[in-house]
Amino acid sequence: MMRTAHGLVQTPVFMPVGTLATVKAMTPEELKELGAGIILSNIYHLYLRPGVEVVSALGGLHQFMNWSGGILTDSGGYQIFSLASLRKITEEGVHFRSHLDGSSHFLTPEKVVELQLAMGADIMVCLDECPGYPAPEEEVHRAADLTLRWAKRCLEARRDKAAPLFAVVQGGMLPELRREQAQAFRELNFDGYCLGGLSVGEDKDTMLAMVEATTPELPENKPRYLMGVGTPEDLVEAVARGVDMFDCVLPTRNGRNGMAFTAAGKVVVKNAVYARDPRPLEENCGCYTCRHYSRAYLRHLYLSREILCYRLLTLHNLYYYLHLMADIRQAVAAGRFAAFRREFYDKREGGNTRG
Repeated sequence: MMRTAHGLVQTPVFMPVGTLATVKAMTPEELKELGAGIILSNIYHLYLRPGVEVVSALGGLHQFMNWSGGILTDSGGYQIFSLASLRKITEEGVHFRSHLDGSSHFLTPEKVVELQLAMGADIMVCLDECPGYPAPEEEVHRAADLTLRWAKRCLEARRDKAAPLFAVVQGGMLPELRREQAQAFRELNFDGYCLGGLSVGEDKDTMLAMVEATTPELPENKPRYLMGVGTPEDLVEAVARGVDMFDCVLPTRNGRNGMAFTAAGKVVVKNAVYARDPRPLEENCGCYTCRHYSRAYLRHLYLSREILCYRLLTLHNLYYYLHLMADIRQAVAAGRFAAFRREFYDKREGGNTRG
């Protein structure tokens, strides 16, 4: 359980991604009805457009987007990493050009904290450097060391000590370095800890090995957040390894691309097999989409490029993810997570199991 300025958040939790102060295709009211208590926004994107001055003048991020729940703001470290040709990293911070209009900007650890405070974030994230994959070991070590120094500066820059601040553990695919980073951050006593630099091209087993190396070194009484991950299987496996928080664009992005998540696996509605299929996406699913529409109708909408299809599939996917996490929480509380994990895989097509 986490306490934020906008209410309690039960963990393990999945945060729908609202990068630009909106979860694509969903209204805030719909998100609440689906069970979302906290979402993720991105300070890099909001800083560039519409700008912190606009959001702050209009009452902060919650009022700006009419969202009464919690908001975690990512610092933008990953986005800056992905714009390698447009940025230059120094000890002081990051010089970069906007991907929108080419304008020049300079973000420091201190400014990133200042921006998140001005936006009214419930949980802030330190600026970090995310190394590429694969990357030379010396580059991974350099990025991890810089991330640690920047995190210390973020702590010093936090004027409001009551505002939660999460550090980002880096270390590439080097388990010993990740353990060292986690230990160093733990001693600095942050409010929570992000596992960054994963799901950047490595295989699933490697990603899970890095999670397994890192989480035991972080305090059990503070949130451990795996950034940008992932599939339903990723969520189950990461919870088994001690992760408390997740975010990922898959439910919304895949919904817009015609794919639904179900307990039995994926349903790709454009497939011809669904042309006359009267069934919902998932039998016994309580979401609005499954209660009202058939696979055949959703396929028709998708092939016709109707906006309603993107909304209906996104709504179902978020319902599935949020209810999966609710089931995980219930299983953990009842002391039957191991049984839940087996049942989860038994329901997948082919009964593919882990652990």
